[in-house]
Amino acid sequence: MNPVVRVSEMQAIDAAAPEPVAELIDRAARALVRAAVDLLGGVYGRRVVVVAGKGNNGNDGRRAAELLEARGVRTTVIDAAYAPAVLPDADLVIDAAYGTGLTGAYTAPDPGGAIVVAADIPSGVNGDTGIALGRPMPADVTVTFAAHKPGLLLADGPGLCGTVIVADIGLDVSRATVHVMDDDGAAVRLPHRAVDAHKWRQAVLVVAGSPGMTGAAHMAAAAAQRSGAGMVRIAAPGVTGSVGPVEAVSVEVDETAWAEQLLEDDDRFQAAVVGPGLGTSMVARHQMRQLISKLSIPVVVDGDGLTALGHEAAQVIGARTAATVLTPHDGEFERLTGARPGDDRIGPAQELAVHAGAVVLLKGPTTVVAAPDGEVVLVPAGDQRLATAGTGDVLSGIVVALLAGGVAPLDASAVGAHLHGVAAAFCPRTGTIATDVVDAIPDAFARVRSGA
Repeated sequence: MNPVVRVSEMQAIDAAAPEPVAELIDRAARALVRAAVDLLGGVYGRRVVVVAGKGNNGNDGRRAAELLEARGVRTTVIDAAYAPAVLPDADLVIDAAYGTGLTGAYTAPDPGGAIVVAADIPSGVNGDTGIALGRPMPADVTVTFAAHKPGLLLADGPGLCGTVIVADIGLDVSRATVHVMDDDGAAVRLPHRAVDAHKWRQAVLVVAGSPGMTGAAHMAAAAAQRSGAGMVRIAAPGVTGSVGPVEAVSVEVDETAWAEQLLEDDDRFQAAVVGPGLGTSMVARHQMRQLISKLSIPVVVDGDGLTALGHEAAQVIGARTAATVLTPHDGEFERLTGARPGDDRIGPAQELAVHAGAVVLLKGPTTVVAAPDGEVVLVPAGDQRLATAGTGDVLSGIVVALLAGGVAPLDASAVGAHLHGVAAAFCPRTGTIATDVVDAIPDAFARVRSGA
């Protein structure tokens, strides 16, 4: 996985570098030039405009202009503070106006249809949050230095940065505590089924569903099966008859006193998911808290399970001896903490993970997965196709199957979120439903494994 470095961390890394600033600027400029020349398809007859501000970001652009000029490119450097509303005609524009440290609004000039390369981050995008301040210039390619910045992955960032190239300019980012998940990172973390495996080696308990809400149980169970679970048992309190896929085993449990019943043989399973579709009555909440606190196996808490925990999450989880994964969207996050995440999604996820003693999988266009030890993984896979009912249950099913396969909680959560997004990419742009994502899970595993 590639490191992600916040603005303050990057400033400290820059300051600690043994190389002179001029050397680092030259390396950054050469990375910009390589990207520019590749996009231009050569240098003969090409015209480049560089919008350069004050500070090292602007110096990167000015040095890139010198290097391009030396290669025969007709280059114009324009001071960002005095840039016209529309830039002169050019084949390519280098946006080196302002870097990750910008805090005020910036209205970028119109590049006039030219290809745009951004230096480090599109000017006007907050380096930590990805929030666009003003009107940034959308880039076709962003050459970011040393490591990803959170702003390239969060909020408006992905829609403005285009293709991101991480240029190694010799800075030490080895102490980064935030990383971004990709196919290669997911592949090396996937479990492999032993040749002597049997169905109970990767068994999953799904406690989900209630009268009129059995779809959640079905989605979580089916996703767990498609993600490698050898045995799935479903308990939907108050529901009679079979629930979920035909290959899953349904057990009937009392509608009002089911936690103790499910604890009798929980050690037969390697992981459980608790919450989807269980309801929010006082009885259901009490039973979920009882079950979660006493389960001896790793548990994924989703949906109504998060509502049941509420502000008592730390107390309930504190009694547990096995790992816990919480999977909130913003509204559920507010029920757990009293406030929505806000612009900075990484910090609040880390705080909840530490406070609750659990891995927190904060859902969003870029999912933030935080562990109690401070480690964070950002997962940019996935798009609007996942904005449909039931896909959260699918995600929980993938994660619980990975936990049951022995994958560490942080890895299971981040890899599960990545596979979830990859599976959605196999589905139609319009009309995707949760079962489509379930059916695409094997294709997602195959694609990820093929890159291992």
